[in-house]
Amino acid sequence: MNAGSPTQVDYLLKETSPFLGGGQVVGGRVVRADRTASTYDLVERMQYLYVRVVKARDLPAKDVTGSVDPYVEAKIGNYKQVTKHIENQENPAWNVVFGFSKERLQSSVLEVVVKDNCLVKDDFVGQVRLDLNEVPTRVPPDSPLAPQWYRLEDEKGEKTMGELMLAVWIGTQADEAFMDAWHLEAATRMDSSAAAYTLIRSKVYQAPRLWYVRVNVVEVQDLVPTEKNRVPDVSVKAQIGNQVTKTKNIQSRMFNPRWNEDLMFVVAEPFEDHLVLTVEDRVDRGKDEILGRVTIPLSTVEMRVDDRVIPSRWFNLEKPVAVNVDQLRNDKLSLHLRLSLDGGYHVLDESTHYCSDLRPTAKQIWKPPMGVLELGVLNAVGLHPMKMRDGKGTADTYCVAKYGHKWVRTRTIVDNLFPKYNDQYSWEVFDPATVLTVGIFDNSQLGGSNGKDLRIGKVRIRISTLETGRVYTHSYPLLVLHPTGVKKMGELHLAIRFSCTSLVNMLYIYSRPLLPKMHYVRPFTVMELDKLRHHAVNIVAARLGRAEPPLRKEVVEYMLGVDSHLWSIRRSKANALRLMMVFSGLSAYGKWFGAICMWKNPITTAIVHVIFILQVCFPRLILPTVFLFMFLRGIWNFRYRPMYPPYMINIEISQAEQVSLDELDEEFDTFPTSKSSDLLRMRYDRLRTIAGRIEIVVGDIATQGERLQSLLN
Repeated sequence: MNAGSPTQVDYLLKETSPFLGGGQVVGGRVVRADRTASTYDLVERMQYLYVRVVKARDLPAKDVTGSVDPYVEAKIGNYKQVTKHIENQENPAWNVVFGFSKERLQSSVLEVVVKDNCLVKDDFVGQVRLDLNEVPTRVPPDSPLAPQWYRLEDEKGEKTMGELMLAVWIGTQADEAFMDAWHLEAATRMDSSAAAYTLIRSKVYQAPRLWYVRVNVVEVQDLVPTEKNRVPDVSVKAQIGNQVTKTKNIQSRMFNPRWNEDLMFVVAEPFEDHLVLTVEDRVDRGKDEILGRVTIPLSTVEMRVDDRVIPSRWFNLEKPVAVNVDQLRNDKLSLHLRLSLDGGYHVLDESTHYCSDLRPTAKQIWKPPMGVLELGVLNAVGLHPMKMRDGKGTADTYCVAKYGHKWVRTRTIVDNLFPKYNDQYSWEVFDPATVLTVGIFDNSQLGGSNGKDLRIGKVRIRISTLETGRVYTHSYPLLVLHPTGVKKMGELHLAIRFSCTSLVNMLYIYSRPLLPKMHYVRPFTVMELDKLRHHAVNIVAARLGRAEPPLRKEVVEYMLGVDSHLWSIRRSKANALRLMMVFSGLSAYGKWFGAICMWKNPITTAIVHVIFILQVCFPRLILPTVFLFMFLRGIWNFRYRPMYPPYMINIEISQAEQVSLDELDEEFDTFPTSKSSDLLRMRYDRLRTIAGRIEIVVGDIATQGERLQSLLN
C-alpha cells in the first residue's frame, strides 16, 4: 500500500464520547452534568444570539420626494445580516429573525441600523446599540421573549425620530426560532438576499403517499374497423402522466377483442393526473390509428385494501376526428374496465435491501408505532474539498436523513471542511426490520451556480441492530467508490437512540411477514417491480423538488439507491462471497463430522455416539435435542454480539479494493454504453466466460439434486 493511502483502520467504525445535551456519553449512557438540558439531548449544545426585527414606526423621510425605503442591518463585529427593503413605507414590518453563532462573535456590542435604500449610497436613518452582556439568556421551554420598542439614535448617540421594535436574546438550537432564523455563518461569502438564506436553511420534508393503480382491461365492444376487408389488430394504451403502458395486440373477427390484462401504475396524493385510455388499431407499416379515447379522473377510482373483486364498468370512448364514413358509423365504441387504487401494497421507492418503511399505503390498516428513533447529526471531519474558492479547496455541505415518509435536511454550513450541524430529529418506528439512511452533500446552488449537488458519502444503519434505550455515538467513514478505486471522503459523527414502547409488540412484529399481505396474495413479477419502482422514484423526486428549498433530484436518487439494480462484476463477486460465507457454517460442520469419523478427539466422538444411540432408541427426542442445541448455541454466542451498529459498507465483502480499473470503468459506464465497439467486444467475451462458469456450477448442483432425487425414489 502506498504511503499516505488509507489503511483498514481508517475504514472502521469508531466510537466517540461527545458531550450531548449537557452530559457526556460513556458506554452508550449519557452521564448528566447539566439538569437544565433540553429535549435536544443527542446533539452538542450550541448558543446563538437571536435578533428578531419586528417593525418600525415614524421613520423620517430621506428622499427628495419625502419618502423612505427602509431596511435593517444587524451587525456584530465583521458579521452582518440584512433584511429586504420596503419601498415608500414609514411604518415598515419585517418580522424576521437573525441567528449569530455565539462562538464566532467578535464584539460585545450589537448594532441594529435602519438605512434607506438608494441607488448610489444608502442613507443612515437611525440605530440601536445593545451591550451583549445585558442580553438575557432563554432556556426552553421558557416563554418567548416579548419584543419592545427602542428609540433610534443618530451616529453621535443622540435620540432621533423613529422607533424600532426588537427582541434580542441568547438561546440554543432547541429554541423555536432556530428553524426560521436566517443563519449566515460566513456572510462575506454570500449575498444577503432571502433566496440565499433559503438555500442554506434546514428543512423537514414529507414524501407523498404513493398508490398502485390497477387497470384491468377486459374487452372492447362494437368495434368498427377502418377498412372493411381487414381484421383489426387492436391494443389499449393507458397513460398517467409520464407513465405509458399497453396491452398486447389482439385480432378478433367478432370485433369484440378481449384481454383481461392488468396494467399497473404509481400515483401520489393528491391525485393531479388523469388516467387516459386509448384504443388503437395497428395498420400497415407499424402505424397505430386511434379508434377512441377516454379520460378518467383518479379521484373517481375506488380504493381497496385487499384482493376483493372490484365491480367492472363500461366507458364510452370519444371518437377521433372523422375522416371517412366508416369512422362516422363508429359511434358506440365502449371499453370494459376494472379500476382500483390498491392500498394493501407497500409502494417500493427504495432498494428492497434497505427499506425504511414497510407499511401498506392505506392508513386504515396501519398498526400503531412500536418505538421512536432519534438521530443527532453532530458534525463531519476531514471532508474532501468539493470546489475551489479563493484559490483553496472548500465545501458547502449539508446532511439529508431519510426514514419512512419523513425526509430531513440540515442547514448548509458554508465554506467549512469540518462543519458542525448539531441538528436533532425523530421518527416513529413501525417495524424494526428497516434502515435509516443519512447522506452528506455539497451545495452547488450557492453563488448562482446551477450545477448538481455533489454527493460526498452515505451511511446506512439497520434499526434491528440497535439496543433499545442505548445512545450510539460513532464516527462513520464516508466511503465512495470512484473510477480510480475506493476513496474515503471524510467522517460523519452521529448520535442514535432507539426507544421501544413495548417489547412484546416488537417480538410480535418479528413473527409477521416482512411485507403486507397483498404482496403474497397477488405478487408482482421482478420486471413489474423494477418498472414501478423507477416511476415511484421519479414521482418522489418531482414532489420533493417543489419544496423550498428544493431537495434536488440527484439527492433523492442517491438516497433511494436508484442504481442498485445495475449489474457489475464487482457486485457479482461480492454476492458470490456472501453466498460462500452463508454456507461456511455447513462446511465447518462437515469438517467437524469428518473429525468425529476419524476419531481425532475420542471424547467428542464417544459423546456423539452416545447421543446417536439415544436418538435411535428414543426418536421423540430428536427435535427437542436439535432445539436445545440451537438454544445453547445462541446463549453461547450472545456474549460475542456486536456492541455497535454494524456498518453496512464493508470494503472486504464489497470487493472494492480487489476490483481492477477496467472493471470499475465498466461499472461506471453509462446506460446505454458510451464505450467503443472493441472494448465492448472484449467485455462481452469476458461476460460469456463468467456465464459459462456459472452454467457449469448450476449444472453440477442440478446433477447432485438429481442423484439425491433418484436415491429417494
